[in-house]
Amino acid sequence: MRPSGRKLDEMRVISIETGVTKHAEGSCLIRCGDTHVLCTATIEDKAPSFLKGTGLGWVTAEYGMLPRATNTRNRREAAAGKQSGRTQEIQRLIGRALRAGIDRVALGERQIVVDCDVIQADGGTRCASITGGWVALRLAVNKLLKTGAISSDPIVDHVAAVSCGIYAGQPVLDLDYAEDSEAGTDGNFILTGRGRLIEVQMSAEGATFSREEMGTLLDLSEAGVARLVEAQKAAI
Repeated sequence: MRPSGRKLDEMRVISIETGVTKHAEGSCLIRCGDTHVLCTATIEDKAPSFLKGTGLGWVTAEYGMLPRATNTRNRREAAAGKQSGRTQEIQRLIGRALRAGIDRVALGERQIVVDCDVIQADGGTRCASITGGWVALRLAVNKLLKTGAISSDPIVDHVAAVSCGIYAGQPVLDLDYAEDSEAGTDGNFILTGRGRLIEVQMSAEGATFSREEMGTLLDLSEAGVARLVEAQKAAI
């Protein structure tokens, strides 16, 4: 029995609310159960210096967690003077994932920065950030198309992510914190809307896993991402 009472293949309630900030070119608030992430996309009219003259665009991401996103207060990383290794790893992951769904030639020499700020955390914050970040990116690109800044749509597919793991000996979809903290195996699966794999982060947290178990988790992730893509489509 899962702590939440959900079935093994049952996801938390997903909602994506768009247009939640006034100034960002694209924004949404994604809620995956009790994990809530604010995602905003900012268009910058020039690409990073390492892409100057290449004709290629860039999508990057920044990630942060508010001090009381968890049950105890975390010190702001700005106050500490540096980002933690975890934060850097997550925001690089988000950037890689979102770039996998973009035709950088069609985007042109400009950069879109996707900011993901965790308001409330209950497991799966990086997955929610990727899923919501894609919606914010989609909305920002829509503005470029509407104004004629670009002539063809650079977004080639949806990008979404979900966690899966082995909890109490059972493969489960969409881990919340209670499950994530006790899972024997934990994985994050990032896929396109067509079901193509972008990245899999999977590790034995408390127990090793078999190839068969990994296949079961992959099957769960494909079903979960399909539901997330439906939510993305409904939101935009």
